[in-house]
Amino acid sequence: MTTIALPRGAALFERNARAHRSHFLIIFSGFFEPLFYLLSMGVGLGHFVGKVPGPNGELISYASFIAPALLATAAMNGAIYDSSSVFWKMKYMKLYDSVLSTPLGPIDVAVGETSWALFRGLLYAIAFLTTVSVLGHVHSAWAVLALPAALLVGFAFAGMGIAGATFMRTWQDFEFLNLVQLPMFLFSATFYPLSVYPGWLQVVVRCTPLYNAISLIRGLMLGVVGWYQLVNVLYLLLFGAIGVRIAERRVGKLLLR
Repeated sequence: MTTIALPRGAALFERNARAHRSHFLIIFSGFFEPLFYLLSMGVGLGHFVGKVPGPNGELISYASFIAPALLATAAMNGAIYDSSSVFWKMKYMKLYDSVLSTPLGPIDVAVGETSWALFRGLLYAIAFLTTVSVLGHVHSAWAVLALPAALLVGFAFAGMGIAGATFMRTWQDFEFLNLVQLPMFLFSATFYPLSVYPGWLQVVVRCTPLYNAISLIRGLMLGVVGWYQLVNVLYLLLFGAIGVRIAERRVGKLLLR
């Protein structure tokens, strides 16, 4: 079953690409939010903050500190924003009813939609990494791995985002998504080091997916690479795989009953 899921899921990926052909620039809409944060807080507020300690204690500019976090956020945004369209396709377009009348099954829907959401997250990451490179906020050759890392971040959030979309009953339910996404963005060591929190709260933050994404990409872009990045990778792989599995089961339950 798994061996045929990827090529069949690619058909749904192609369908999404064709559907966005005439308004492809809309895909980049979520790229601007982290960019504006970088310019306003990294450059504006950073002028008053000055140098801050990086992961290894070396002093770096505030913009260089938050840039990797915002790159991870860009990848997350791309994946989550597109995965939310699954609700529209399922509830109103009835797209998957048609899809499942073909040889494609629930796993193909989950893989195809996850792949497309992941692709969108990768586009955000490429654009953002290019921007921060031009602005001089890349400090290590390890940064070449930031794009594969962003791809992994996209996979993690795409899988879980699609799974979450299958539980939504109305558009108002997406407020719960914001209730999770916004605090995670603000408190996952995005704008200040994890050490500012009390010990028990540090443990909680370390368990969030965005913190692991930020920790991975920040280490690569600042050249502070160690065993903990492997923990980040394993966490994100597992998080995404669980999301895809839940999405597969939910699509099958909702559309094959």
